[in-house]
Amino acid sequence: MKEAGRGDSRKNDKILIEMKHTARASREALVATAGESIARGSTSFAMASRLFDRRTRDRAWLLYAWCRKCDDLADGQDHGGAMAMVADPPARLAEIATRTEAALAGEITGDPAFDALGLVAAECAIPHDLPRDLVQGFAMDAAEWRPHSEADLMLYCYHVAGVVGVMMAIVMGVDPADEATLDRACDLGLAFQLANIARDVGEDDAGGRCYLPLDWLAEMDIPPGEHMKPHYRPRLAVLGRRLAERAERYEASARVGAAKLPFRARWAVLAAAGIYGDIARAVKARGEHAWDQRVHSSGAAKLGWLAKALGQAIGKPAPARARDGLWTRAGRATPRP
Repeated sequence: MKEAGRGDSRKNDKILIEMKHTARASREALVATAGESIARGSTSFAMASRLFDRRTRDRAWLLYAWCRKCDDLADGQDHGGAMAMVADPPARLAEIATRTEAALAGEITGDPAFDALGLVAAECAIPHDLPRDLVQGFAMDAAEWRPHSEADLMLYCYHVAGVVGVMMAIVMGVDPADEATLDRACDLGLAFQLANIARDVGEDDAGGRCYLPLDWLAEMDIPPGEHMKPHYRPRLAVLGRRLAERAERYEASARVGAAKLPFRARWAVLAAAGIYGDIARAVKARGEHAWDQRVHSSGAAKLGWLAKALGQAIGKPAPARARDGLWTRAGRATPRP
């Protein structure tokens, strides 16, 4: 009987070893697929992510893969690029929501991007309301939601980007209960999205979208839907500069929060902030010509920010400043139609 017991024990140990090996191989496969996704979808984020330690980098890739896949499903894209006019936004949104909930419940969805979310959410204890907040952003686009005011614009920016900043901070090791640091991380996502909106006014218009608040258009006496007409360019430039300046304010706030991150994560965040911040600064500098051709950061500029961010990460942190006057996620509300 004792011999049989030892045999069973050895058999069980072997099974456990095989299960752990299978789980490790499965995780490695998901990480590899996620790495391919970020390499195709965003050279800027891919470059910045290389600055993380391996565990953080892998988790950042897993989170990115899910965000990228949801974005592609919603907009009919393949790792970004030109948006397609999709005929079935509600069905696409339902697929995103259903697969996301399955992944958060620990189910294997069969889709590497959604399985990546399930893995990283479990490993980092990401609160489930955060991925759901991002799904709400896709719902806003599916409903062809438009901002009436700056507060509406910031709410949208939170749901499509600010919440990603919050989740990324948790991936980097920030305690999910550290609201002050997470607010700063949210600010970085808001800065990125404001820069995107400023840069992509023309492309969004071509796709039938406009994220300029109706209040702003009325202030500039620009009829809705006509902002890209040549004779409105001087007035549109005012709004482009306004978006860029808002982005700069949120970027500055995020730099304060970066001081709370581990060194390599701080380096990566500061590099990404600089690279994306240059987009907003270019829109501001180009004025009426900001939309003649798409603003982008060159490879040399990105490498320059890697070096500059290293010095910033090593040196004295950005001066502490209150978030007075900045939009905060604590006051977010349900988007109005």
